[in-house]
Amino acid sequence: MIATRRWIAPLAALLVLTSCGYDATRVPEPDAAPTQPGAAGEPVECDNPLASYSPSGDAEAARAQLINEGRLVVGVSADTFQMGWSNPIENGVIKGFDIDVARDIAEALGVRLQLRVISAADRVSLLQAGEIDLVARNMTVNCDRWSKIGFSAVYYNATQKVLVRADDAEAFEREGVTSLAGKKVCAPRGSTSIDNITEIQPDAEAVAATNHTGCLVKFQQGEVDAITGDDTVLAGLAAQDPYAVVPEQDKLTDEPYGIGVNADDIALIRFVNSVLADRVSTGEWKRSYDTWLKPYLGVDVKAPTPDHSR
Repeated sequence: MIATRRWIAPLAALLVLTSCGYDATRVPEPDAAPTQPGAAGEPVECDNPLASYSPSGDAEAARAQLINEGRLVVGVSADTFQMGWSNPIENGVIKGFDIDVARDIAEALGVRLQLRVISAADRVSLLQAGEIDLVARNMTVNCDRWSKIGFSAVYYNATQKVLVRADDAEAFEREGVTSLAGKKVCAPRGSTSIDNITEIQPDAEAVAATNHTGCLVKFQQGEVDAITGDDTVLAGLAAQDPYAVVPEQDKLTDEPYGIGVNADDIALIRFVNSVLADRVSTGEWKRSYDTWLKPYLGVDVKAPTPDHSR
């Protein structure tokens, strides 16, 4: 019975993504030279990965670092429910918490916003190749990524957890990740989630999918036993499948989200940080959280305190 449970809804969402007219993600050629981190190819210091640059309202300097004049190209998800997702009822319009952030940055810059649907695995490579200006795709800030790209200040604090079938929830609540030994756990390829679960529970079999929708399809078809990812993402998956639950559990890791930017585009990073600060001071951050995430996470949270000490 598990192998035939409702996979039609997420599959339909995938079909919408292939027909809504967004640019296809083109992976850079393997021999393309990546952008070196730092202003002159110097390594990026990472004593504190949460630290970004001080905010600046200099829109002109930020616009000068855009790939295309008058246009901000932002890599986003279109299948992460409530963060960046496409609603077939609304002609494939992408919306969500991350999309609100991208929209506000484009408006503050005074340029047109172009959303480009990308996979988690392509976030860094597309920035390095100069194909997109920003990534607003629930991207965790860490030192390894700082060595390749730059980041805004943290704009949301997520945590990594595990989603299981309702029948397995009691065992998971009792035993935690120990109960995953010998089981197949899915996470997107190129995500911190798949690295973390491999380290935290090496006795589980990590299964990679292109994205979390792919994990949900595998879960509903009985190919995997659990899905791991950020609590924001898992709440959206559980909302789509009544047989899937996120049991009460301790967080596996902290997953602070930042906007990804090319390492050399420091003026753009500074401007993004000014927009993020404005979203908090004007109440836009809370309005967006209350709209997209609170109904599924069920808790009130505060915006992160930014660190601008880089």
